[in-house]
Amino acid sequence: WLPLRSPGAEGAPHLVGLGLRGITVQFGAHNCCIFFLLSQQGYEYSRSGNPTRNCLEKAVAALDGAKYCLAYASGLAATLNITHLLKAGDTIICMDDVYGGTNRYFRQVAMKMGINVVFVDCTKLKHLEAAITPETKLVWIETPTNPTLKVIDIQGCADVVHKHKDVLLVVDNTFMSAYFQRPLSLGADICMYSATKYMNGHSDVVMGLVSVNCDDLYERLKFLQNSLGAVPSPFDCYLCNRGLKTLKIRMNQHFHNALAVARFLESDSRVEKVIFPGLPSHPQHELIKRQCTGCPGMITFYIKGNLEHATAFLNNLKVFALAESLGGYESLAEHPAIMTHASVPKEDREALGISDTLIRLSIGLEDEEDLLEDLDQALKAAVSWLLT
Repeated sequence: WLPLRSPGAEGAPHLVGLGLRGITVQFGAHNCCIFFLLSQQGYEYSRSGNPTRNCLEKAVAALDGAKYCLAYASGLAATLNITHLLKAGDTIICMDDVYGGTNRYFRQVAMKMGINVVFVDCTKLKHLEAAITPETKLVWIETPTNPTLKVIDIQGCADVVHKHKDVLLVVDNTFMSAYFQRPLSLGADICMYSATKYMNGHSDVVMGLVSVNCDDLYERLKFLQNSLGAVPSPFDCYLCNRGLKTLKIRMNQHFHNALAVARFLESDSRVEKVIFPGLPSHPQHELIKRQCTGCPGMITFYIKGNLEHATAFLNNLKVFALAESLGGYESLAEHPAIMTHASVPKEDREALGISDTLIRLSIGLEDEEDLLEDLDQALKAAVSWLLT
């Protein structure tokens, strides 16, 4: 279900309005006490609340099956706010294969603030269980992972995590979007997104989103949202609200195109290996079918050859653009080892399979034949020696 308008009273505008005002003028000093007592129903300062942002938060909460949602200025701003729930001496268990920016923030910022971060392969629940200590306060997973597209059993992780008091399970749901996967219904405490990607879907917004059901957790995060101040602009909220209207159509087309591309690459002799959860060859394909209702447009593959052949492939693409982001209407390609995951230590990259020949594709909404033809000609230009 996708709301055609943000949830609200009958007679509300069909489209969400754009509230640009940064402050709200009060009607006399004698009204201020009453105003601040009722501040959660009104707007005194746009960092604390904005009608356009509130409409977006209500819409995303509805999509996630959540009581609450909070919007942030970026996905990493959402990560920052969640991490501020912890204090020095606490421990975060993070999936070992995650977005490079998440890895960088945990290693180079959170750990310097006295928070311990342990990286664990959470696809193996026994490894997660073994890593939990009395100091553990938060478990952070993303599924599928970025960039190697491992799939994690969310309900299995929730069962392990919730055997321990006061430990939160966070699921980065950026790749799947609320349309294909609902982590809160599978036991997660927090569902977060870089809404820059599929949730907005038009490559014109940088934003983060966090959905929760727990009243106390929401109040703590709401306080941090206002106190840290990393909130999105009303115009970005307006754009993301617009993007949500086509989420179903976009995600189905991403899945359709990605499946066609994955099948093409898997049958190509110039490709060493294809990783796409929608293929039966994916080791967690059955888990995907149980946990999700489809797959996003994310594919990774290993090209035959070496770094020279991988870069030649990327340089010869014509329809695909070379860029680090994902989840927009346009098809993108990138080289994780030297782009999105360059900040991950080399030994960790190698252990995760992020090699010089790994290429990540974000499949867009173009005609599938155009995409296949572009991939074919770029492969031919890059590894033509295989055809001789």
